[in-house]
Amino acid sequence: MALFMRKTAVSGEAKVAGERSLLLGIGISAVGIGMYVPFSLVFFHHVTGLSLTVVGLVMTVTGLAGLAFMPLAGTAVDRFGAKRVNLVLYGTRALGFALYPFASSLPAFAAVALVTALADRSFSVVQQSLIGEVARGAARDRLQASTRALQNAGMGAGALLVSGVLALWGTGGFTYTAWGNSLAFALAGLLVSRVREVPAAGAAGAAGAAGAAGATATGSAGYRTVLRDRPFLGLTAANFLTALGYSALSVLFPLYLSTWLAAPDSLTGAAFTVNTVLCAGVGVLIAGRVRRSGARRTRSAALGALLFAAAFAGQIVLGTVRPGRTATLIALLVIVVVYTLGELVHSPSGGALSVSAAPEAVRGRYLATYQLSYSLAGALAPSLFTVLLAVDGRLPWAVLAVAALGAALALLRLERHLPAGAVHAEPPVVREAAGAPVAVTAAA
Repeated sequence: MALFMRKTAVSGEAKVAGERSLLLGIGISAVGIGMYVPFSLVFFHHVTGLSLTVVGLVMTVTGLAGLAFMPLAGTAVDRFGAKRVNLVLYGTRALGFALYPFASSLPAFAAVALVTALADRSFSVVQQSLIGEVARGAARDRLQASTRALQNAGMGAGALLVSGVLALWGTGGFTYTAWGNSLAFALAGLLVSRVREVPAAGAAGAAGAAGAAGATATGSAGYRTVLRDRPFLGLTAANFLTALGYSALSVLFPLYLSTWLAAPDSLTGAAFTVNTVLCAGVGVLIAGRVRRSGARRTRSAALGALLFAAAFAGQIVLGTVRPGRTATLIALLVIVVVYTLGELVHSPSGGALSVSAAPEAVRGRYLATYQLSYSLAGALAPSLFTVLLAVDGRLPWAVLAVAALGAALALLRLERHLPAGAVHAEPPVVREAAGAPVAVTAAA
């Protein structure tokens, strides 16, 4: 359990023991996710033989149960360690998908779906905690960016793969896809098992001495510790405002095109393609450029939120002017590029900020609370967007723009209240000046 202190030729950052296995496992599991998420209702309908109505109801109920399970997953991380819980979740998902083709009755499907949903919903919490266990400083930002790029690339590859399977074997190919998912999660778990945690003794500087001391004193208090940490709750609230924007491309964008702009539905596919290609192709490069610039995590996350706001304002302008089809196409693609840049700048910094701001002793509980901001935003987005869109097509974009601006302002105000080790990718450097030690922080 050690940190490989060799440096990469490009970034000069320490590599994590087992980092390649970790990232390869994340990529493989993303392929599995991409094989069923884009058409989950149809997928489970053909695999189990149950009606679409029944499948939809079961997925809704089990999904809500999965949200309720997230705090327990955070507690498990704090008690047993993120790596162990991560491997358990990989094993649970592998077993669940192996059993889906045999779960043809309603009770059997509900049971398998419930167990799998608990693992799926909690996985993001555990994966974020695992990054906190195996990496320190700027390595966390790098892993955050690499993880997001691999997830986008893997999900795209999984969607293409299942399309080929269905073309060859028809709807019967969904059964093979379920077993393929099981194999992907099992293989990912084996790869992730090779990663090594950073020794706890080296962690004090990452979260700040005050945060570490507070964790030691109150770690047994569970979620009461989180609820008393007002700066972290403020960070979670700011992330909720930004997370609403993350739901815009998948939920609001297609509705906006078909209703307000009366544009062809094919533009939705083009927008998703542009977003996926940019995330997978240049996400790591952009995140690396931001990281090497020395920007504080709060400020780079705020910049991502401002880019979101700019994209949403562009939609308002486009919805007001409503130019011809060619101009609309060009404008939409530009807006999607700006939106994706906001995502690429915000996601690594915001993720690393939440991991580093969480005291190590209760990191699982902290990140379970933080991840609820994403889940809550995702649950509220469909109804919120449809209600606002019914009033005026530009109204939901205006709400999102204000929310993104509010998130950026909140991040900047929180900067002085969060631990210094969380705000800066690297701890402050101590230099000698006139015979006395002087703390010099990273560049703003």
